[in-house]
Amino acid sequence: MGVPILSIEDLCVEFRTPEGTVRAVDGISYTVEPGETLGIAGESGSGKSVSLLSILGLVPQPPGRIVRGRAIFGGQDLLRASRKKLRAIRGRDIAMVFQDPMTSLNPVFRVGDQIAEAIEVHRPAASRQEVRRRTVELMDLVGLPDPVRRYRDYPHQLSGGMRQRAMIAMAIANAPALLIADEPTTALDVTIQRQVLDVLKLARDQTHAATILITHDLGLIAEMADRVMVMYAGRVAEAGPVEAIFHRPRHPYTVGLMASRPRLDVSQDTLTPIPGQPPSLIKVPPGCAFHPRCFLYGGHYGGRARCVENRPDLRLVDGAQHLAACHYAEELRDG
Repeated sequence: MGVPILSIEDLCVEFRTPEGTVRAVDGISYTVEPGETLGIAGESGSGKSVSLLSILGLVPQPPGRIVRGRAIFGGQDLLRASRKKLRAIRGRDIAMVFQDPMTSLNPVFRVGDQIAEAIEVHRPAASRQEVRRRTVELMDLVGLPDPVRRYRDYPHQLSGGMRQRAMIAMAIANAPALLIADEPTTALDVTIQRQVLDVLKLARDQTHAATILITHDLGLIAEMADRVMVMYAGRVAEAGPVEAIFHRPRHPYTVGLMASRPRLDVSQDTLTPIPGQPPSLIKVPPGCAFHPRCFLYGGHYGGRARCVENRPDLRLVDGAQHLAACHYAEELRDG
C-alpha cells in the first residue's frame, strides 16, 4: 500500500461533565488508504463521530479536550494545525456529510446559495456566474429535480432526502480527497435511504475520494465499505476487510452485532439482542470493557479473571489485516 490519506495514531478525547470525565475516544489508531471506503460501526456513544469531529477541530474545547494523539493528513498533524489552516482544509480537502441535514443547513438562506458558498470560500477567484453554474451542476449530479428552481428554495421547502442530497452536493463541491459521511441515512425512510446511498456512491466515484462511513447500519457497511472498524466504549474492538468481519468475526461484540440484525436468507421470529447496556464512559469496566455483556466471559465459563484484570490489545487474529481486541478470539469459529 502507498501513503495513507489519513493516519490516526493513539487518539484520546475527553469531555468534562459535572458527573465526571467522559473518555469518549480512548487510544484508537487506524488509517484510511487512497480510494478506499472505511466503515466505522458501533452502538451510540461508542466514539464513532467524536473521533472524526475532533480531528477537524469541531469538538468544543471546553468541555472537550484532546488528551493525546496524532492525525496525519497531507503530511501534517491536524490536531496541531491552526484554526485558519483547519478552515482551509474543511470543505476543500476533507468534507463531511452530517447526520441531520435540517440542522446542518441554515434555515434562513437559500439552498443554492449555501452550496455556492462552499465553492466561493475555497475558490475566491471564481466569478459569480461560474459558481452558480457549478452549483446547478452539482445539484443536478446528486439528483435534485429541477435544480435551477431548487437553487432558490429554502431548506424547509425540501424533503429530508432532498436536503441530504443538497448536503452531499455541498460536500463534493471542491472534489475533496477525503469524504466523511456521518449516519447519512438514519433519519430517512427505506426508499429514500436507497436513493441517498446511490448518490453517495456516485459522489465517491465522481471525486475518487477516500470515504469514511460512520453508521450503525451493518447492511450499509456491507454494501459500501472495503474495510470495517467496530468500536465499543471509545475503543476499537475489531477491524479488518469487510468479508472477514462479516463471515469470520473474531470479537464477541461483533458476533453480537451480527446476530442482532435482521436477515432475509433465514427464517427469524425474533432478533437476538446483545444483553445489558453499553457502559458509562465515566466509569468504564476494568480490563475488557465488553466483559459484563460477553458470552465468552460469563455463561458456562463462570467468569474469567483475565477479562477483568487485563485490557486486551488489538492484535492480528486471522490473516494479515484482521485484528481483534479479545483475549479469547481464537475460540470463535467460522459461522
